[in-house]
Amino acid sequence: MVYLLSQIVDRSAEKFPDRSAFRFYGESLNYSELSSRSNQLARTLAEQGVRRRDRVGIFMNKCIEMPLTVHGIMKAGAAYVPIDPEAPVARLKYIIQHCGIQVLIAQASKVKILSDIIAETELDCLVGIDETSGLTIRTVPWREVYDASSQTPDSGPMTEQDLAYIMYTSGSTGEPKGIMHTHHSGLSYAKLSAETYQVCEKDILGNHSPLHFDMSTFEFFSGPLKGACTVLIPEEYTKLPASLSNLIADEHLTIWYSVPFALIQLLLRGAMETRDLSALRWILFGGEPFPVGYLRELMIRLPNARFSNVYGPAEVNQCAFYHIPKPPEKGEDSVPIGQIWAISEGLVIDQHDQPVDPGTTGELMIRSPTMMQGYWNREDLNQRAFYYRTPFPGYQETFYRTGDLVQLTETGNYKYLGRKDRQIKTRGYRVELDEIETALSSHKQIEEAAAFPLPDSEGSTLISAGVTLKDNQKVTESELMKYLKTKLPWYAVPRRIDIVKAFPRTSSGKIDRRALQHQAVTKS
Repeated sequence: MVYLLSQIVDRSAEKFPDRSAFRFYGESLNYSELSSRSNQLARTLAEQGVRRRDRVGIFMNKCIEMPLTVHGIMKAGAAYVPIDPEAPVARLKYIIQHCGIQVLIAQASKVKILSDIIAETELDCLVGIDETSGLTIRTVPWREVYDASSQTPDSGPMTEQDLAYIMYTSGSTGEPKGIMHTHHSGLSYAKLSAETYQVCEKDILGNHSPLHFDMSTFEFFSGPLKGACTVLIPEEYTKLPASLSNLIADEHLTIWYSVPFALIQLLLRGAMETRDLSALRWILFGGEPFPVGYLRELMIRLPNARFSNVYGPAEVNQCAFYHIPKPPEKGEDSVPIGQIWAISEGLVIDQHDQPVDPGTTGELMIRSPTMMQGYWNREDLNQRAFYYRTPFPGYQETFYRTGDLVQLTETGNYKYLGRKDRQIKTRGYRVELDEIETALSSHKQIEEAAAFPLPDSEGSTLISAGVTLKDNQKVTESELMKYLKTKLPWYAVPRRIDIVKAFPRTSSGKIDRRALQHQAVTKS
C-alpha cells in the first residue's frame, strides 16, 4: 500500500522497471532508472545536511533531471519548492529567504543570477552546479550525485501529514505566498485524478505546465502512480504551436492537460489539420474559462477525444470536473465547472457566511482530502483562508474559501461566475492585481497606480495598468516595464501602462477602475 508520494516511483519500478517514465528531447528515464537516480539524489541531499521537514528549492528549466529531482527531494524527507526559472532576482531571493531554503537544485544556465543572491540569502549548497562555476558556495555536480549509493534511502519516520511540496503564487500584499501540501493531500489528488481520468500504464501524458504551476502535479504524481509515461514539453514549444502539435503527434500523446490558451493556440496556429492526433483520448483543461466558440471548434476537430473542464485552486489541487458530453451549441455562454469529487464537499455561502439555496450566487467553499495544510509562515493569511462549520458540538469541519463566485444549477453542476476579490487568471496563472499596483507604486516617481484586466481576441485575459506621476517627475512606459520585470514574474507584467495626469474617481473618491478599463478598451 502506498501512503507517501515518495513511494510511488519505487512501486512502479517494481511493476514496470523497463517502461519509460519520463522523456525529454530524445532523452529517457525508465522507472528503474528513475527509482535508483532519485535514491542517489536523496542520499546526496542527506550528505549535505538535508533532513526531514526541510525545504529544498528547484530552480531549473525543464530537463530530464527534473522528475528525479522532485522525487529525490521527497525521498530525502524534505519538501520540494519549485521556483519560476524566469523569476526576477527579488522574487527568487524572497522565496529562498521566506521558505528557509538552504539547499537549491539548479542548472549551469542559472549561475549568473545565483551569484547575485548568494550573499543575501542563507543558501548553503547548490546541487547540479559544477565546482568550476566560480560561485562562493558549496556545489555538487550531477556526476557526484550519480556516484552515490542507489539503495533506498532511510529518511527516518515519516507520516502522510509531512510536507511534500510548497508552491508559491501571487499575493495581494506584493509578496508571494507559499501553499503547503502534504503527502496526504498530494497523494489523494494523484489517486483521484488517476481514477477519474482512467490513467493507466499504456498512457503517454504531455507535461505542458511549468513545475512551479500546480497543474504539473498531475503528470509528476498521477502518471508515475499508474506507471504511465510523461513527455516533458520544452518551454520554447509553448510559443511554437505548430512545433507543439508535431510533438504531440510524434510522441503519440494520449492525455493532455493545460490551460485553455495553449489549446486555443494549437487550434489557431498549430496546423492541426496536417497532424495525426488520433492517439489523444482525453483532453483536460482548467485554470480559466474556455471560450465556448473555440471549445466547440476544437471538439469538432478532435472527435475521438474526451474533453473535461477541471476546477480547483492550487490550495485544493483539483476538486471538481465536468465531462463535456458533446460540442457546445452555438450561443451557449459557458461550460460548467461541474460536480465536486465524491470524497469532497462543496458549500456555497453568502456575504454573511450563511449557506445559500441552489441557484443563488455565492462563494464556493471546499472541504477535501486534497486540501492544503495552509500558507507557509503566514498565519495572517491562514486565519482568512478557511471557513469552519460545527455540525454538532465537539466536531468541526474545515473548508477552504476559494474566493470564486458560483451557482449550483438544477443539473447538479456548479457554474463559475467570477471572483469576489481582485485576483484574476491570465494564461492560467493566478495574479493579484494588488500585487501589480504595489510593485508600480514602489517606483520613486509614481504617485498612484491602478491595474485592471482586459479581454483579448483569443479568449484569455491581459493586464493593463495606469499610473500618475509625482510633481515634476518624468518616466516612460518602457522604463516602467523594465522596472516591473525586476519585481514581478513575466506573466504579471502588464501588456500596457498608460501614464495619465489624473485617474477617474468614483463618488466616494476611489480610483474608478471600470472607467479606466473602458478607456483602455476604447483606445485599443
